[in-house]
Amino acid sequence: MSEIILNIYLIINNNLVEEFRAAGYKKEGTDNEKIDFLKNKVEADFNNAIRFDSPTDNKGKFMNYNKFYKLEKKGRHFELFENIFSSFDVPEKPLVCVTPVVDGKILN
Repeated sequence: MSEIILNIYLIINNNLVEEFRAAGYKKEGTDNEKIDFLKNKVEADFNNAIRFDSPTDNKGKFMNYNKFYKLEKKGRHFELFENIFSSFDVPEKPLVCVTPVVDGKILN
């Protein structure tokens, strides 16, 4: 079945999640094939990925990575990607590959 799948990047500088980026594809195949495809595109997609704002608190400060990690452990980190999901018009439970980029280095 063909669906929209996403490579999502967490741009982390000095332990702060400062930006998200995303690149999307419409692909067919099994979930494993789609994930392999996204993983193989991580390096190439990064520079052309669309930029999105990351969350800030009421003082305009970026979320630290530890807070993101806690949300991830609870399965709630996808809530932070709602802008991305609506921009790409993905289904309710999209298939994504989330890659951290820490201080300019892609951790693949």
